Amino acid sequence: VQLQASGGGLVQAGGSLRLSCAASGRAFDTYDMGWFRQALGKDRKFVTGISWSGSRVYYADSLEGRFTISRDNAKNTVFLQINNLKPEDTAVYYCAASSGGVGIEQYDYDYWGQGTQVTVSS
Repeated sequence: VQLQASGGGLVQAGGSLRLSCAASGRAFDTYDMGWFRQALGKDRKFVTGISWSGSRVYYADSLEGRFTISRDNAKNTVFLQINNLKPEDTAVYYCAASSGGVGIEQYDYDYWGQGTQVTVSS
């Protein structure tokens, strides 16, 4: 499956963004999906994940509340809504697909998108 992330940009602190990840190729609705982010000079870290059906969602402990993941299997797309953006949210955001469940490690995922840059100004 091929993944294409979009929706990033430059936003002032307190603003919102909705990231999208469009999938093509094999059946999107058989994959669990995740979002990771990587700040400059830091490791890539798990943000949130969603099961193939959308019935289960998971968030990194420190992020629940401002981040919301969702998916539309009819449109082969997963979304990440980020509210009340903070400068520390600045990072490249990556979507990823897993055939083996939602995991918090990069090696849990089989396919990756190219990333979309989110920059939050103070």
